[in-house]
Amino acid sequence: MTDSKHSGTPDQVRGDEEQADTAQEGHLFIFGMGYAAQVLAKALRAQGWQVSGTGRAGTIDFADSAAVHAALAQASHVLSSVPPAREGGDPVLGTYGAALANWPGAWIGYWSSTGVYGDARGAWVDETAPIGGGRRSARVAADLAWQALDPRVRVLRLPGIYGPGRSVIDKLREGTAHRIIARDQVFSRIHVDDIAGATIAAFAGPPGVYNLADDEPASQNAVVEEAARLTGLPLPPLLTADEAQLSPMARGFYAESRRVAAGKARRVLGWRPAYPTYREGLRALSAMTSPTIASAEPPAASSDQR
Repeated sequence: MTDSKHSGTPDQVRGDEEQADTAQEGHLFIFGMGYAAQVLAKALRAQGWQVSGTGRAGTIDFADSAAVHAALAQASHVLSSVPPAREGGDPVLGTYGAALANWPGAWIGYWSSTGVYGDARGAWVDETAPIGGGRRSARVAADLAWQALDPRVRVLRLPGIYGPGRSVIDKLREGTAHRIIARDQVFSRIHVDDIAGATIAAFAGPPGVYNLADDEPASQNAVVEEAARLTGLPLPPLLTADEAQLSPMARGFYAESRRVAAGKARRVLGWRPAYPTYREGLRALSAMTSPTIASAEPPAASSDQR
């Protein structure tokens, strides 16, 4: 009995199979082509991948349902970098969650935040640490919703992001860097290139939650001081939060302290950061004559990010 899936001449069958392979292999669709997603897209395109997406650097309007569904049909991998809306709720899940749950592709990823751990008073947190005790209730809800969406989902929790055009070196040059009196405050960070590397490593790794961070949590003051040393730029004065007139969001940042452990990503995904501490990352940035990407990703979802 002839299988209807393979009816037709051998050449026609082979042509259909090659077309299917081309459509399904090596095509990442990104919801939210912001700062870090652009770096990931550049790295993948250099490896021969197709990358499409929504957002400021994308070619598809988030609100164009037909175009998004058509792009998803061609993709083998899907990633969302869109944060929850200010009023709560995940825009991607709210609009396309049902389609993603039934999408037949190989890999689904979500860039979450290590902010879901809240204030750990400087202690180390790994993926087994409780979440939901901090100021980011909307992010916690989105993180959990993505985990519950589908067994294929990889949730990558990101700490403070820095890179070309988005670092303390740029702030020193602009005169906007701060050194704040914040006793025992420490946090983790990651170079944007290492986010791309870890995400690509996660393509071949098992589903689950992964922290991403470099090997040396440090205070923001230590990072500013290292950047000033490398560039020869003057150090900003040491100020209180009131003297620096910090915004409520910035004050919230300094109110939390945690060290993010990313050993699981190293063990399970085989990922190794190219910039294991902020020192190597800042050194590379200080050697650059001009940034390659100068836009800053907004902290909450907006129409251009989707």
